[in-house]
Amino acid sequence: MKIHKLMALAPVALMLTGCDIEDMASWGSSDRFKEEFRLSYPVKPGGTLAIDNFNGSVEILSWEKDEVDVNGVKYCATEEMLRELKVEGTQSGNTVRLRTLRPEGRRGNCGAKYVLRVPKKMLLDGIVSSNGSIRVENIVGNARLQSSNGSVKVRSAEGRLDAKTSNAGIEVMGLTGDFVGRTSNGSISVEGLEGAFEAETSNSSIKARVNKLAEGRPVKADTSNGSIDLALPDYKGQALELDTSNSGITLRLPAGVNADLKASTSNSSITNEFEMNQTAAMSKTRVEGRIGTGGGPIRLTTSNGGVRVQKL
Repeated sequence: MKIHKLMALAPVALMLTGCDIEDMASWGSSDRFKEEFRLSYPVKPGGTLAIDNFNGSVEILSWEKDEVDVNGVKYCATEEMLRELKVEGTQSGNTVRLRTLRPEGRRGNCGAKYVLRVPKKMLLDGIVSSNGSIRVENIVGNARLQSSNGSVKVRSAEGRLDAKTSNAGIEVMGLTGDFVGRTSNGSISVEGLEGAFEAETSNSSIKARVNKLAEGRPVKADTSNGSIDLALPDYKGQALELDTSNSGITLRLPAGVNADLKASTSNSSITNEFEMNQTAAMSKTRVEGRIGTGGGPIRLTTSNGGVRVQKL
């Protein structure tokens, strides 16, 4: 196993203007200290990358080289802490692992930001940070992304995506593969998904358009105090469970759909554009019955918010 220590590049006081560091505003006053680092590893397409970071963002973009290129900045409140804050990289075969090591026995704000270029085919097996965003673009391979107090953004990716954060949002555009997203106090937005969909948050909204659903896989969306807006142009009888409170649910399905619908709310109303061929309940706050010839179960539940089932 190879162990790489960072190459320090010009420790300086933070007195930069016009800097493109995304987390600069969260670093505090300009008397903080910073130090740049760079690491690189030869990696064949299909390799594995893992990162364990804190107090900083992680950005991963693809390129055509068979190499993982790491550029970053570490920062601390004092120059002494900066010397003790370490960034360590290890490589075993086609696997690269990076981690930020806290100064032992010291208190004070410090952390690191990573910007990486990697082969397009790359397994992201645990990209973890805190108090910073995670951004991934144009990657082919399963990804597990986790932050806290920082957003997670993914664009143009292939493979299963498991995204988790808190007090921030999750945004996905153009994913071919199953999606599982969990946060709190942040919205979840997914556009152009081809795969299974599962989303959970609180005190915020869930909005998604799934162009092609995975067959035989249930669709789940769960929040509280936030709306759910889901468009499923490729719906073919998959089980749907949408649940919120104190807000509305909008479900858009293709014409000619066959399903068993059960929708309920309180202190609001339900509107349904599909003809019900067989009903067990029909009132302002509860609808239960068969659409078309019946099929997959659709369960829509909220309180103090309306329910709308619309045709695409």
